[in-house]
Amino acid sequence: MLASIGQFLLILSLVTAAVLTVLPITGYFKNHKGLMRTGRPLSYLLFVLTLATFLILVFLFVIQDFSVTYVWQHSSLTLPLRYRITATWGAHEGSVLMWVTIQALWIAAVARYSRSLSLSQISRVLSVLGIVATGFLAFVLFASNPFEITNPAPLDGRDLNPLLQDFGMIIHPPLLYFGYVGLSVAFALSVAALIGGQIDEKWIRWSRRWTNLAWAFLTIGIILGSWWAYYELGWGGWWFWDPVENASFLPWLAGTALIHVQAVSERKNAFRGWTVLLAIIAFSLCVLGTFLVRSGSITSVHSFAADPFRGIFILVLLALYAGGALTLYALRVNQLKSTDTINLNSKETLLLANSLIFITATFTILLGTLFPMIFEAVGKKISVGAPYFGLMFFLIMTPMAVLLPLGVQLKWHKDAMTPAIKTLLPHLLIAALLTIASYYLFDGLNLRATAGVFGGFWIASTALAQWILYKGKTNASFIGMSVAHLGVAVFLFSMSMTEHKDVEKDILMKPGQTSEVAGFNFTFNGVTAVQIENYKAQQGSILVSKAGEPIVELHPQKRFYPKQQQPMTEADIYPGLTKDIYVSLGEEINKQGDWAVRIYIKPFIRWMWFGGLMMLAGALIALFNLRSKRLEQQQINTVMKDQLELS
Repeated sequence: MLASIGQFLLILSLVTAAVLTVLPITGYFKNHKGLMRTGRPLSYLLFVLTLATFLILVFLFVIQDFSVTYVWQHSSLTLPLRYRITATWGAHEGSVLMWVTIQALWIAAVARYSRSLSLSQISRVLSVLGIVATGFLAFVLFASNPFEITNPAPLDGRDLNPLLQDFGMIIHPPLLYFGYVGLSVAFALSVAALIGGQIDEKWIRWSRRWTNLAWAFLTIGIILGSWWAYYELGWGGWWFWDPVENASFLPWLAGTALIHVQAVSERKNAFRGWTVLLAIIAFSLCVLGTFLVRSGSITSVHSFAADPFRGIFILVLLALYAGGALTLYALRVNQLKSTDTINLNSKETLLLANSLIFITATFTILLGTLFPMIFEAVGKKISVGAPYFGLMFFLIMTPMAVLLPLGVQLKWHKDAMTPAIKTLLPHLLIAALLTIASYYLFDGLNLRATAGVFGGFWIASTALAQWILYKGKTNASFIGMSVAHLGVAVFLFSMSMTEHKDVEKDILMKPGQTSEVAGFNFTFNGVTAVQIENYKAQQGSILVSKAGEPIVELHPQKRFYPKQQQPMTEADIYPGLTKDIYVSLGEEINKQGDWAVRIYIKPFIRWMWFGGLMMLAGALIALFNLRSKRLEQQQINTVMKDQLELS
């Protein structure tokens, strides 16, 4: 009965989204205010319907209704309650339903917080968002229905994938989807502007607020995904350039390019066509990423499904969204031509340069991700891995690190380049001295590590100097920018140290044996069998000490999940301010209790995620400045409206 209600609500959601697509935009073209006003109530209704649909699926997992195919395929009687709830979005069908629920939430939020836009503007925006929601709801209903019934119902389920039975998977997917779907707002605003044939400062400012928020969600989603891969997969890495990892990174890069160029478009009539194009590209990459994850075209621990029909369906959606938007862009871009001139010696030029660097990096990574698929389609094999991505990203992003402080230093509209460069020379010297000190302190650095460490110090020195110089004269936008740039500096330094100064050692250890790695002593005290919740485990005991003083006892596990007959490696990590000690169990070598043990020393790895959090914080702080500008604009609009009424 509940599954039937969920199915009915899903159909109602699709119908509501289709009506939202048609009525407001029809009202716009016919100048019918009544039709245009339907946009907001339809948006709220869509959110209520999709939320109710999603909550029904959650409840079906909680009560373990194995008559529902999706439930028994991804749950079991022994699955703990917290994972029964998160199993709702632990596989393809439920995760797409979560996608459209979050999409509906964004649409309702846009409808609620869009009072500064005119009725004709918001009607266009909501109709475009309705098109996006209609496509994905149709995808759920016709290609990914989570409410299909199995008759007779099995007595027990298959269980949730052990990789997903983890806290990181409880919070990582929802936050990532908030970022993915949030970029559809920037997309809708751009398409709506193209339909109307104009875009002004108020429009850009309103769009920028939503873009910053979506970018912030995407940032925290990527950070959590990297953190999860580090501690859960047992290989000691934090980024593998996996196609699914790239699927989230690509829209993040395009979104970064977008928020930089929006900063210019908000201030003056420049780069507006480029701003609109970047918004289209960013959301199109989100849809392309959905195709990569859900079509079965790639193999990854992160991928959801292997169904060609689903892949074709998503490609059709991509063609409709991206193709339609780009066609409209080609027809209307002449109406978005910039009227203001840009001086080469200005902040605007450097922001444009940074956006071009980010979009170049985007398409370089996109090519590396798609090339193996293209070659495989014609019967050939090619491997594009971490060496390609690492080298190309390093070469492309080096100019960004060099130009970033200069862009902060230059003034808007017009400035003198030579004095700005002279101002930065002391920071160049500070960065060089700190890099040399790091070289000797950490017993040498290779070329890429040296460049990364120097870039981190270079950006940090200039950002801190700007902060001190303008203390007391700053707004939220400047503070947010400074915090985000300091986050970039911290990330560059820590990534360089982690990638090039980490220690990895595989050791065959006997009970009672002590081995030395990077100045630490590891004493293997054997393995014991344990039973925890729905899995069994062989749990190791390894005492870590230094200079005879014990530091910590680590307990890595080799888990076995009986329902899925699947083994899992669960590392144990001792986190430190300047390094992590990371230990994982390999295989049991013989019956005498000898085990293969892998030990990593990961310097400054947690600083990377801290740097990412600083970037996130910078984006959120900047929102306060954008909000104050919005309130100021609303006050101006109110005064103008009162004056018109008096006259």
